[in-house]
Amino acid sequence: MSAVLSSDSPNCCHLGAPLLFVGVQHAYPKQVKNLGLGGGGEESKEESTPSDPAAAAGMTREEYEEYQKQMVEEKMERDAAFAQKKAERACLRVHLREKYRLPKSELDENQIQMAGDDVGLPEDLQKMVAEDQVEEEDKDSILGQLQNIQNMDMDAIKEKAQATFTEMKQAAEQKCSVM
Repeated sequence: MSAVLSSDSPNCCHLGAPLLFVGVQHAYPKQVKNLGLGGGGEESKEESTPSDPAAAAGMTREEYEEYQKQMVEEKMERDAAFAQKKAERACLRVHLREKYRLPKSELDENQIQMAGDDVGLPEDLQKMVAEDQVEEEDKDSILGQLQNIQNMDMDAIKEKAQATFTEMKQAAEQKCSVM
């Protein structure tokens, strides 16, 4: 290229301008194309997408329609499974709110109704709930209370009772002073 642009060449002005244009075009192809100065022979091919999506996917029309139906069915199955899981979680929250006497949530009740009222706790959670209920029943029974008494520290209870009695005695003496 330096030989072409040298002053020794008789065609220096004649060949220099096109080479310069090619260099600019190579460095800034989009800008040159926008100027309308030509060039961009490679980009003159319009990247047109086929109007038929089946052809774009490389399938026949029937295959493409079958594929679309399959995709819609799979999406519906995923959505149904997701709604079921949301309803199960809502059911668990409702159960916990009842257990701990917390205020109810309309959102959870709506999710359960949307999935159908046949939603229940999952099996694993049902087992856990059943175990919790058995434990609570054991604690509420007389035998459970007796076991709790055995686990208590009797010395600490005696000290607390003595301290409470002493406090009450002092409060009574302050209120009722004898002349």
